[in-house]
Amino acid sequence: MLPNWPNLEENSYLSASKRNIHNCNHQNCIEKMSKALTKTDYHFSNQKSVYHGKVRDVYNINDEKLVMVATDRISAFDVVLPEGIPYKGQMLNQIAAKFLDATQDICPNWKLATPDPMVTVGVMCQGFPVEMIVRGYLCGSAWRAYRSGVREICGVRLPDGMRENEKFPTPIITPTTKAEMGLHDEDISKEEILAQGLATPEEYETLERYTLALFERGTQMAAERGLILVDTKYEFGKHNGEIYLMDEIHTPDSSRYFYKEGYEENFEKGLPQKQLSKEFVREWLMDNGFQGKEGQTVPEMTPAIVESISNRYIELYEHITGETFVKADPDNLAERIEKNVADYLG
Repeated sequence: MLPNWPNLEENSYLSASKRNIHNCNHQNCIEKMSKALTKTDYHFSNQKSVYHGKVRDVYNINDEKLVMVATDRISAFDVVLPEGIPYKGQMLNQIAAKFLDATQDICPNWKLATPDPMVTVGVMCQGFPVEMIVRGYLCGSAWRAYRSGVREICGVRLPDGMRENEKFPTPIITPTTKAEMGLHDEDISKEEILAQGLATPEEYETLERYTLALFERGTQMAAERGLILVDTKYEFGKHNGEIYLMDEIHTPDSSRYFYKEGYEENFEKGLPQKQLSKEFVREWLMDNGFQGKEGQTVPEMTPAIVESISNRYIELYEHITGETFVKADPDNLAERIEKNVADYLG
């Protein structure tokens, strides 16, 4: 049985990619959906190490460049799910590249090139061990904590009487630690970051300034697409003594979007918001008894479920970017990436 995803098309067009899925033989579709890149094991020239994250595999080239491969792995509740989602890596990589290019006037970022649809190559940075979460609205995990009686998150005091999906007077920053594979990110306050020496006061001031400016730019770009950027996360590092924006930015894996149309009406009536994020995956997992807690088992991800998630990501891509998603050839993914990266590195 297919999950009952919220319908993106209620507020938009039926995308070309969706029409193609609807018009093809179901068995053929499932065969196409079976091609996903879930692991890599490359040995590039001058490669010194590799880090396999929840979703991305990062190759260190001579301590100078990073080759970041956006795989088709998908994670939720800090757990990597057992099945890959075809085209997900390509979509995330291309969205991130678009927003990195659109925000480079705000702060320097690590991107040098995208030699493959699933790969970004950038300068090597020494990352801060925190993620800068910025929230414009009370929802998701913050709402779940608030509903349980919590009134302070990461040292930020929240007013009483707020409702789910209510806009904050000004965006708030609620950092988390950056967890290793298999571990959960933990909330952390500005005061704790400074006390633990994770950033100097001057560095943290810059991180906050960049975070709020990037969120403002993302909010403006979302509004042009009829969307509301609800919350997102940014990661930063240092390169040659200067703070750089790293990793992905404004993707549906790292961000939550609402549709602008209908937001006020739904909020006043206490109805769920139509949103663009991977929250639909989290909701499906929760509906099937999984929240990443000890003893819980990930529900079965059938080919039909995987196909549905892939279709949803294509819809997300097209709404967020305003561009038609063009699928790269799914055959011989690993070999294609290896050749394109090797050619770029020379």
